[in-house]
Amino acid sequence: METHETVTPHTTASTNREPPSPLGFFFKLAEIWDLNTDQQIKLLGSPSRSTYFRWRKDGGEVSADTLERISHLGSIYKALRIVMDSEESAVGWIRRPNRYFEGASALDVIMTGNLSDIIRVRHYVDAQRGG
Repeated sequence: METHETVTPHTTASTNREPPSPLGFFFKLAEIWDLNTDQQIKLLGSPSRSTYFRWRKDGGEVSADTLERISHLGSIYKALRIVMDSEESAVGWIRRPNRYFEGASALDVIMTGNLSDIIRVRHYVDAQRGG
């Protein structure tokens, strides 16, 4: 299994580089999870489309709510990479029906757009990894 440093959704060529911004992290995660624009907007807390596209292009400041959403999504991703044996398995899991979620996938649950549902999935994944 890979070490924790090699499984984050960014790579750095040099140890002198700053970590990605929360938005940079989110957009890389959205690419890994193959999320479309509407899904990304919903997970970010439903900013306007113009705000979303400005964030994609230029980055920028985000609200505390958006920052919390990104943090929980990142924790879900990282916990899955610990629990699963490959990134493909982790990505597959997020889309696979789950009895715990009454047959819905974790992606279906987080796509309600409610922060509480993102947290619900995070708690489930954290419990699976023993955290």
